[in-house]
Amino acid sequence: MLFKRRRAPSPVRRNASDDWRATLPREKNQVFESTVRDWECAYAMLSVSLDEALAQRARGELVCAQQQVAITSNLLLRLTSMLTNACAVLSESGKHVSNLPLVQPLHSEFFRGDTGQSAASWNSLLHNVLLGERSRFFHKLRILSNTVEHLGSEFEENAHDIAAGLSVKPAACWKQLDSLHYDLNTCLRESEVILKSFLHALPAEHLAVFGTALSRPCTVTKPRPMPRATRASA
Repeated sequence: MLFKRRRAPSPVRRNASDDWRATLPREKNQVFESTVRDWECAYAMLSVSLDEALAQRARGELVCAQQQVAITSNLLLRLTSMLTNACAVLSESGKHVSNLPLVQPLHSEFFRGDTGQSAASWNSLLHNVLLGERSRFFHKLRILSNTVEHLGSEFEENAHDIAAGLSVKPAACWKQLDSLHYDLNTCLRESEVILKSFLHALPAEHLAVFGTALSRPCTVTKPRPMPRATRASA
């Protein structure tokens, strides 16, 4: 043969960074913006409440700080419920998508506390062991959801001890709240990236069902705090 038929080039799959920079179609962008707006609003209220509690403690208004941190804890539950629900919806919807997006593992340097750093290290390890992008996608969602849940539980425990005056080392508890708040922010940003990447891959005919599931109100269940034996001031 004088001429060989050229093989069609394989499509180049975009990575998470490419998906983040790329513009979504209008309908998909509406779902993304609406969802992220709710997340950001919940996080902003949490941050303002925690900042106020920290400022009250710095001014020596310990009773007010204890009351404020209890409010902060309730606001945190709203955020963690939204993020874990989103992970569940993404995981379930992902079962019906053939070409799932590429994901990057969590980075331990983006977390301050042991919980987040350990989760990121485990995610990174398995990311390099698991075969296939589908397995990596679902594993990251599981790790992300579990990390958010564990960070929320730790925040609730520390906040409860402070609010009830049960903390043996109140300064350490306050510092822990600030660290957990930071790590939850990292999880929030990771959730935004994976949501946008998934929307790029989601077939248009599945968007309506996905958007409805994502916007469905979450059930917020407040964990029962473990009793503490020693009472101390904030």
